[in-house]
Amino acid sequence: MEIKSSNSLESSVYKDALLIRKEVFVEEQGVSLELEIVDEKGPVYFTGYLDKTPVTTARAFEEEPGVWHIQRVAVRKDYRGQGLASELLNTIEASARKAEIKILTLDAQDQAQDFYKKLGYRVVGEGFMDAGIAHHRMDKSLLS
Repeated sequence: MEIKSSNSLESSVYKDALLIRKEVFVEEQGVSLELEIVDEKGPVYFTGYLDKTPVTTARAFEEEPGVWHIQRVAVRKDYRGQGLASELLNTIEASARKAEIKILTLDAQDQAQDFYKKLGYRVVGEGFMDAGIAHHRMDKSLLS
């Protein structure tokens, strides 16, 4: 898989990320477009491509010094179960390490907790609802 990144809302990387997010979050999960398409300016968008087809995406931004917040992790339905999201998150982690980031954090849908645990994330705090979906914050230390 080829993974590209960009922080430009004019880039094909962002536009492809948006396409995947609309399919996964809006069409599949029923999240309203108004809740899904927020805070677009600022994050770095990562999109993974197989044979030039956009298949997975996520975005990350520095929430506070030394902490990257990862959001909008999604894989198109026909491409799930192939390890693509893991590969994408490993690439984001490598970028974070190069930027000397110490902690990765994300708000995981509860149904995805096991996936993130396998990548070294741990649940932090109480659960909460976001867009009508149960979530928990999960963190991963990059200090080791």
